[in-house]
Amino acid sequence: VQLVESGGGLVPAGGSLRLSCAASGIVFSITDMGWYRQAPGKQRELVAVITSGGRTNYPDSVKGRFTISRDNAKNTVYLQMNSLKPEDTAVYYCNAAFRSWVSWGRGTQVTVSS
Repeated sequence: VQLVESGGGLVPAGGSLRLSCAASGIVFSITDMGWYRQAPGKQRELVAVITSGGRTNYPDSVKGRFTISRDNAKNTVYLQMNSLKPEDTAVYYCNAAFRSWVSWGRGTQVTVSS
């Protein structure tokens, strides 16, 4: 199983980034996918999740600014991040889950400058 994130970088406050996570070694279409983030000194937290059926869920901190989507033909999940804030600065991790099985990517750094 391999989850490879890309698209992170440095962006000014108010800007946008699109993260991608390419998955291999799994049956992507039946796997729930998510994005989490971890800032220095803080616990990892959920950013967005999309189920195999396409349902999405977001915490209040990103609702209305972030959008998760998936392309089952490309085995890829995306996170469109708009109106970025300095507090969005973190390492963003891709997550795949099926029943009790969970896998993580290595993460991609997102830095939002004020």
